[in-house]
Amino acid sequence: MKSLAEDPESYLATVSEMLTAEGMTDAAEILRTSTPRVEETGYDNWNGGTTIWTIYLLVDPTFYAQLGASREAIEEQIDNRLKPVLERHTSDWYGVKITPKVDPRPEWRHAKGDVSRPTRQNIIDGLKIDQIAWSGRLEDVEFLQRLYDLESLPSYDSRFKNASGDIWQHRVNNPEDWPDDWIYDDSRFDLLKGPTETFLRFLCEMVHPVVRPDRNEALKLVQHFNDQLRPEGWHLVEEEKIAGRPRFVAKPVQVTGGRSVSRARSVADALDAGWMQKEIERLENAVERDPALAIGTAKELVETCCKSILSKRGVDFSRKADLPELTKLLAKELKLVPEGISDEAKGAETIRLILRNLSALTRYLAELRGLYGSGHGRDGKHRGLEPRHARLAVGAAVAFIDFVTDTHHQRGPSQKD
Repeated sequence: MKSLAEDPESYLATVSEMLTAEGMTDAAEILRTSTPRVEETGYDNWNGGTTIWTIYLLVDPTFYAQLGASREAIEEQIDNRLKPVLERHTSDWYGVKITPKVDPRPEWRHAKGDVSRPTRQNIIDGLKIDQIAWSGRLEDVEFLQRLYDLESLPSYDSRFKNASGDIWQHRVNNPEDWPDDWIYDDSRFDLLKGPTETFLRFLCEMVHPVVRPDRNEALKLVQHFNDQLRPEGWHLVEEEKIAGRPRFVAKPVQVTGGRSVSRARSVADALDAGWMQKEIERLENAVERDPALAIGTAKELVETCCKSILSKRGVDFSRKADLPELTKLLAKELKLVPEGISDEAKGAETIRLILRNLSALTRYLAELRGLYGSGHGRDGKHRGLEPRHARLAVGAAVAFIDFVTDTHHQRGPSQKD
C-alpha cells in the first residue's frame, strides 16, 4: 500500500468514516471538503531516526476564519484517529494542521462598485476583434479632448510639450507610427487599471451621437458593453436624445429590476429566443427613463415568450392572435390550471386561483399597455406612470414567462411531436 505522503485519500477516507461513526461530523466534513497537502516538516534523530510529516488540510479562508477556537479541537480529533490507522503502515510521525487555502487572487484589491480588470479586458478585446474605431468619426485628439485635459498630460516625444502634440504627431501627421488601438495600452489614460468612472465615461463617449452618429452601430456597442458590465453592477442607459439619437450614461444596475431582468435573460437563453434578448435590452433601458415604453415592452416580451413556446410545442396559432388568445392557448397546452387537484387537498382552491390569476395577468398587462404604454397617441393633459409602475409591470411579466418556460421544460416534448 502506498504511503500517506504518496496517496493520502485512502487513509483520510478511513479517518472520516471513524469520525462520522463517533458523531464528530464537523471534523469529518472538513476532511471530506478540504484539499490535503502532505509535506515533510522535520526529522528526529532519536531511536534510529524518524521523519516528521504535516498533513495540511487546505480550506477556504472565510471558512477558516469562522472555525475560530474550534479549529484546534477538530485538528486533535482528526489527529487522534489518524494515529491508529497509520501505526501498522509506518513509523513516521504525522500531524494535522487546518490552514487557509492560498490561491491567486489578482482582483483582491478590486473594490465593490469597481469594474474589474478582466471585464475591462473583455470589453477591449471585443472592440479589437470587431475592429471598432474607438474615436468614431473624430480624430484621436478631438475625441480625447472631450474627456481629458491633454495639455496637462505629458508627451512621450521630446519634441512636444504635452500629450496633445504627441498624439497629433503620431496619429495624424504620421498615422503609421502607432496602431489604431494604441489608447488601450497608454499609461497616461490607464483604461485597464484606472478609475472606474473614467473607464465608463470613455465607453459612453464612444457611443455619443457626435462620435458615432449611426444609431444601430451605437446600440450594438452598448449591448456588447452591457453584457460585460452587468455582472459588475453597471450598465449604460439612455439619458437623453440628441438630434433624435440616444446619449448614454453609466449607472449602477438597480437591485430591484436587476433580479427580474437577470431572470428574464435566463429564460430567453433557455428558449433560445434571440428576439426576447433584444426586448429585454430595450426594457431594461426604458424602466427608469421611459416607463410607458417599458410597460409596452413587458407586454411584448410575454407575447414573444408565448409564441416561442407554442411554436416549439407545435401548436398552431394565428399570426393575428392577441395576447389573451395566445395565453389561453398556452394555458391549455401546458395545463397551467391542473385538473385533478382533490378538493380535500389542503389549499386546493388557493392553488387554482394563483394559476388562473397568473394566466389572467397577461390580459391586465395588455390593458395597462393600452392605457399607459407606448404606441398610442395622448392628449396634452395626459400624465404617464412612474418607474415604480413600470417595475411592477416588468416583475409581473417576468414572473409569468419564468413560470410558463419552467412548465414547458417540465412537461417535456409535446405529444404532437
